[in-house]
Amino acid sequence: MKINIPSPVDTIMKKLENCGYEAYVVGGCVRDSVMGIPPHDWDVTTSALPEQVMAALSGYKLIETGLKHGTVTVLADKMPIEVTTYRIDGEYSDNRHPDEVRFTRSLKEDLARRDFTVNALAYNCNDGIIDCFGGIDDIRNKRIRCVGEPDVRFHEDGLRILRALRFAAVLGFSIEETVSDSILRSGSLLNFIAQERIQAEFTKLLCGSNAETVLRNYRNVIAQFIPEIKAMFGFEQHNQYHIYDVWEHTLKAIAAVDAVPALRLTMLLHDIGKPHCFTQDENGIGHFYGHEKISVQLAEEILKRLKYDGDTIRQVVTLIQYHDYSLPANQKLLRRMLCILEEETLRLLLKVKAADTAAQNPENPTYRERQNGLQQAEAVVDDIIRQNLCFSLKSLEINGSDLISLGIPQGTEIGRILAVLLTEVIDDKCPNKHWALMNRARLLKDSADEANGIY
Repeated sequence: MKINIPSPVDTIMKKLENCGYEAYVVGGCVRDSVMGIPPHDWDVTTSALPEQVMAALSGYKLIETGLKHGTVTVLADKMPIEVTTYRIDGEYSDNRHPDEVRFTRSLKEDLARRDFTVNALAYNCNDGIIDCFGGIDDIRNKRIRCVGEPDVRFHEDGLRILRALRFAAVLGFSIEETVSDSILRSGSLLNFIAQERIQAEFTKLLCGSNAETVLRNYRNVIAQFIPEIKAMFGFEQHNQYHIYDVWEHTLKAIAAVDAVPALRLTMLLHDIGKPHCFTQDENGIGHFYGHEKISVQLAEEILKRLKYDGDTIRQVVTLIQYHDYSLPANQKLLRRMLCILEEETLRLLLKVKAADTAAQNPENPTYRERQNGLQQAEAVVDDIIRQNLCFSLKSLEINGSDLISLGIPQGTEIGRILAVLLTEVIDDKCPNKHWALMNRARLLKDSADEANGIY
């Protein structure tokens, strides 16, 4: 098989080879190329020692990224390429990084230190694919296997646990039985991993096409860093709208929504508050009054702990806050919601509600009606946007300067009157025309003056 190596990478490899060294592209870029997936990053492994790499590539900008571990980053045509010397890793006392490395002249020894067989692949144009551990067969069989003993690999670097789950979720691979058993035994190793690294891997996992299955099979591993989800496991809802327990409903909802981080995180956490506010009435029917408030609190704590950025946290929390809010196909109500949430967030909320509904009881008489209602609401939102109807202060044909020209003093009164005008425009009590709004503002000013004893 021939792999099309980008020109800057190929040039780097040739320069190393011309100096008498071996050079191969290695790891994920080879795996993805074999699978027909365009690689995001290209890494090079070489028999040259770090100082020899720097001498051979002295014409390039070099960054001593991890010189102690044999890695030099080369900038070629603005493309960062990591070039790493063949190495054997020492002990991993922190369960994350080798305490020391020993350089070697053997490509096979270098490949033997890698996590999974599908990543222990190397390639150059002269030798083709070097596969010492059956990685090609594992790609064909869609299987995740460790290079060597799984327990050893995971104790070296606990993050490999999440990497295995991420590959299974994103690539749709199964996890070989001994690897799976080791993952289930070794989940506590994630306690040694920085939250930022966990977040990065988990977000990719959550957006994988096979996320539902991975989260179901390895829920106790996920609970190592999100222990709050344990309360959802097996928690029956005792409600005509639901045929799944809270956790299974959550998984179905994740699978039903677009693979966008904010949406997948919303579905993961939207009902996390349910077990904390469950009640049953005299007929044994389950209720979860106020669960969205508790879900918001828990979600915010979890996302902050996992070091998500502020924009993601705000968006997810907002979607959870309104996920149980009724959105009938009513133009006035949807214009008010557009005012509160703005278009992008309201459209995401409609997706959240559609996924939530899809994960409920399809035999319930209202199931299809609720799905159709959300589609109709989306059509109304489309119509509002298409007609350029007013739903926010920025689209109101009057502003604070206009009110000041009427003698309304700057301050809270201007905000109050603008809010009243916007409400009246949305309710079709006043047209969104400058002259009409100015006349109405005068009346509002006069009424306020009279109430305050100003004549």
